[in-house]
Amino acid sequence: EKVTTAEAIERWAEDVRKRLGTGEPVSYVLEPKIDGLAVNLTYENGLLVRGATRGDGIQGEDVTPNLRTIRAIPLRMLGSDPPAVVEVRGEVYLPLSGFRELNERLAGTSQKLAPNPRNAAAGSLRQKNSAITAERPLSAWIYGTGYADGVVFDGQLQMLEWLRERGFPTNPYVERLDSIEAVAEACAAWERRRIELDYEIDGIVIKVDAFDQQRRLGALHQRPRWARAFKW
Repeated sequence: EKVTTAEAIERWAEDVRKRLGTGEPVSYVLEPKIDGLAVNLTYENGLLVRGATRGDGIQGEDVTPNLRTIRAIPLRMLGSDPPAVVEVRGEVYLPLSGFRELNERLAGTSQKLAPNPRNAAAGSLRQKNSAITAERPLSAWIYGTGYADGVVFDGQLQMLEWLRERGFPTNPYVERLDSIEAVAEACAAWERRRIELDYEIDGIVIKVDAFDQQRRLGALHQRPRWARAFKW
């Protein structure tokens, strides 16, 4: 679900507190919402074996050879004793500097210019020839895990730290805040700060940090009650 005002953020937080029904503290993890292409990466015993687009959420497109060309995505996880299987979720994007560079190259050919970074990223990732994908300056941010065999996390921030330690690129601007007022202030600040970034964002993702609380809050029509996308 998306929210667009501080009041809507606070109403959501009140709903979270009511559903938990215990008066326990709730912390929130914030992360810039990258405007790219969602991908799922499957690692077996630390090795990347498959990568797919999110598709309709059930079935996506296998783009493993193309994902292997993106330097930000590790082919082998760092660290000893990797989990037997772990699904890693993230967003492939084209930096703004890379978007300008790509269009400068295309301008000297018969090919059409890319209309925006998101379309350029999607088109680059879906190339039939992975050599073409390799020529595009794609990058990625990893924001979570799905199925995991052999690793358990207590919360969102801990999971991101685990991913970072194993060589995955996690956004350096992720932060955990302990009050919803601080969350609303951070979202407002990011509306001004987003021009500092070398990639496009269309908002801020806000998640309840604790996975136990996430499980208890559940979802409605596949939309998690424990998360909101603040959009400008």
